[in-house]
Amino acid sequence: MSGSLSTGGRPGLDACGTGAGGETAQAGLRAISALKQERQFARAVRPRIRTLGIPALKSGKDVKRKLWLWLLLWFIPLVGTQPAAFESPVLAQETHAQAPIDPRPAETDSRPRISLIIATRQAPPFAFKDHNGQWTGIAIALWNRIAEHNGFKFHYIELGLSEMLAAVADGRVDAAVAALTITPEREQLLDFSHPFHSSGLAMALPIRGSYLFSLLARLISPQFLMVVAGLLALLISVGVLMWLAERRTNAQFRQEPLSGIGAGLWWSAVTMTTVGYGDKAPTTLLGRVIGMLWMFGGLILISAFTAAITTALTVKELDASISSIDDLRSQRVLALNGSTGEQFLSDQGIGHHSITRLTEALKAVAAGRAAAVVHDAPILRYEIKAGFAGQLRVLPLDLQKQTYGIALPPGSPLREPINVTLIGIIQSDDWNALLNTYLGALY
Repeated sequence: MSGSLSTGGRPGLDACGTGAGGETAQAGLRAISALKQERQFARAVRPRIRTLGIPALKSGKDVKRKLWLWLLLWFIPLVGTQPAAFESPVLAQETHAQAPIDPRPAETDSRPRISLIIATRQAPPFAFKDHNGQWTGIAIALWNRIAEHNGFKFHYIELGLSEMLAAVADGRVDAAVAALTITPEREQLLDFSHPFHSSGLAMALPIRGSYLFSLLARLISPQFLMVVAGLLALLISVGVLMWLAERRTNAQFRQEPLSGIGAGLWWSAVTMTTVGYGDKAPTTLLGRVIGMLWMFGGLILISAFTAAITTALTVKELDASISSIDDLRSQRVLALNGSTGEQFLSDQGIGHHSITRLTEALKAVAAGRAAAVVHDAPILRYEIKAGFAGQLRVLPLDLQKQTYGIALPPGSPLREPINVTLIGIIQSDDWNALLNTYLGALY
């Protein structure tokens, strides 16, 4: 077989066969075997053709016909069988060199989506829609700069706070940009960028009206009315006792119950207030004992009553009824559902009512349906300045320090480029100018 390889009629095949590997040599052997079969076929066919056309050809009448016939006898079998039996060793080598198709599914691409989905929500001044319906604010401006620097394409979707955090944790969105506080509880479910703003929780309280209005409000308060009712009951009791002691012998206290008790009430009132008109006075021993006890007791009662009224109607008490965290325990307090303010109140054991929109909570406080709202200080200041000026104020008391960051799904490939760009932005003068634009002198 090796001799046939070296002495075959087609040297080009021998060169290709010896230069390639084992597969190329086998292809060459198949080609030579096919060639031998073709020649055997031609030898078997020629006698039949000679019986048909060769005698005429040997006469020399049609040389061209003879030439074409011989060419067909040699090459038609080769052409007809070449696609099936003859395969170029070079082509075979190239075919085997192709990489096999891996039936396993391709691994998930860790690169970001072509268009990132960024969740946000209404949280002025960090994220809100302007009059054209476009998102703006501190956090929005920050993300726009980060996306421009890194070449990110993105679009915003609006979600509630709880839905936003769940979407980030599940990877249904690529990031969440708003006033999102970095907390240990949230860090267990998702990742955060470096902080871009520090602030704290605060309380929004109603601004009291004028002094006269506040005074009138206190005078008709249930606590004050209870004190007045108790004092009036004591006056009536002492007046009845004086009438019972004097009604038989003293004409100033008539025996008729209505007029006699009225006279006793009058004497009790003028005695307690130390006015002492002198138009009525006890004459019996029992009446005088009651009168003496009531004189000294009246001095004590009127002094205590005056002190209580003075304390209750001071300017400080009229200005606000909440000045510390402990004051919230006896008040109706509101907090945004799922916010750090709600978490703070729960941790402190302070009862509260959850609400979904901050503006609704502020309206409730302004209308007197709630005493306070606990939320992020810069957001409260911005909302009050925008829609509740003169009605609400922020108590200058930081209840809890907190920082804001960009929320990302766990293991997000965006975290590193975002952090690198974020640090450069917040250290620039443009960032301070942006904060002054939205927060003003409050920053």
